Amino acid sequence: MSRPLLRVPARAEALLPRLAAALEGTGPALLPVPRTGPDEGRAPGAGADGDPDGVVPDATALALTTSGSTGEPKTVLLGRDALRASAAATAARLATAGTAAGPAAADRWLLALPVDHVAGVQVLVRSVLAGTAPAVLPPGPFRADAFTAAAAPLVAAAAPALTSLVPTQLRRLLADPAATEALRGFAAVLVGGAAASAELVARARAAGVRLVLTYGMTETCGGCVYDGVPLDGVRVQLDGVDASGAGRVLLGGPVLALGHRDRPDLDAAAFVPGADGLRLLRTSDLGRRDADGRLAVLGRLDDVVVTGGVNVAPAAVEALLAGVPGVAEALVVGVPDPEWGRALVALVVPTPGAGGTGAPDLLPAARAAVAPRLGPAHAPRAVLVVDALPARGPGKPDRRAAAALAAALLTSSALPAPDERTPVAPTAPAPQPATPATRPGTRPATHGAGHGTGHGTGHGTGHGTAHGTGVPR
Repeated sequence: MSRPLLRVPARAEALLPRLAAALEGTGPALLPVPRTGPDEGRAPGAGADGDPDGVVPDATALALTTSGSTGEPKTVLLGRDALRASAAATAARLATAGTAAGPAAADRWLLALPVDHVAGVQVLVRSVLAGTAPAVLPPGPFRADAFTAAAAPLVAAAAPALTSLVPTQLRRLLADPAATEALRGFAAVLVGGAAASAELVARARAAGVRLVLTYGMTETCGGCVYDGVPLDGVRVQLDGVDASGAGRVLLGGPVLALGHRDRPDLDAAAFVPGADGLRLLRTSDLGRRDADGRLAVLGRLDDVVVTGGVNVAPAAVEALLAGVPGVAEALVVGVPDPEWGRALVALVVPTPGAGGTGAPDLLPAARAAVAPRLGPAHAPRAVLVVDALPARGPGKPDRRAAAALAAALLTSSALPAPDERTPVAPTAPAPQPATPATRPGTRPATHGAGHGTGHGTGHGTGHGTAHGTGVPR
């Protein structure tokens, strides 16, 4: 059997009246479509009541188009049962953790993410299933003052207040005293979409923010592992475990998507049977269990950079760089190198107020932070200071754009040989920043001056002088 699919504007007020019927199976499945023009009330090609877009399997409630981390667009079909299972498991986990009152209480959510992405639309799903109305940030760029104003009535009420953010948003809120105070009033602040650095997590928790670090993807109805522990009913397995205990992350349970629309090839590669016949999602993520059995996600398997025959997981390097004084954000990529095959380069956004901190200052500290922990091959051979990291989707780093940017910034002067120590000052012209646009229901862009914006990013590029220093391997 099949069900009609309706394209609707990716705005909370357009989705909410239709969402209950979609979740009950009495109405069409919904495909949130972001605005691409000035018309405030319509998705591209959609009339006032939405625009039919063919049919999908009868069990479908939502269809979300995502590029994941590969850049290849795909539409993921989320079933009614999976969305309900995800919402119930989230409510139960937050209640068990003492951060929310559970499914019987009138938990109130603040929507700060675009609803054409799974973390944003899940705020709406949880609200509908709990019988509450979410608070929604006003249209426009994500701003700390707007978040503070929207949060005020929620945190003042008796019911637990909840919100979901990406690390970039959290960093911006922590830089604002009033917003930080507002965050303290939330029973739980879910953070996901990209890895949050240990420095950011420590700073938030030291400020009294009740963080819950989530891991998941569109194919798992969003976060399905909270603080390293799978939600009730979710199974986590590691495949192809190496000597260090790291392996590919496999996820199973009632939260899995139905599949990809009209892409049986993707389904065949992504969904595999487990040893006991349980359907599993074969992720592209590398993970390891810590001493307590919690899942630690080390990064994507396809992000690994091979330099001089050594496999380097950028996420592990980035986590250490985030603790270097003067570094707000870091992204590590590989660039072509005639001697090493690929050379590690770190794109770094300096901490606000870091003054004259530049790459010549940061490179020795960066290498000193990484080499003793991971080995010399994992330490970056150049540091490029940029205003914002290239990103795609809600807070996700765009590693392809970052690698292209690093290569472009290094084109005017070849990457130094390992025994050279002279600074590199590329003169490649930097693109002018665009105005960030971050609002619920739109695909935001964070390329531009400053240190990233709101709940997602487009294809941002850093700009300004970039410096690097050659170092021995």
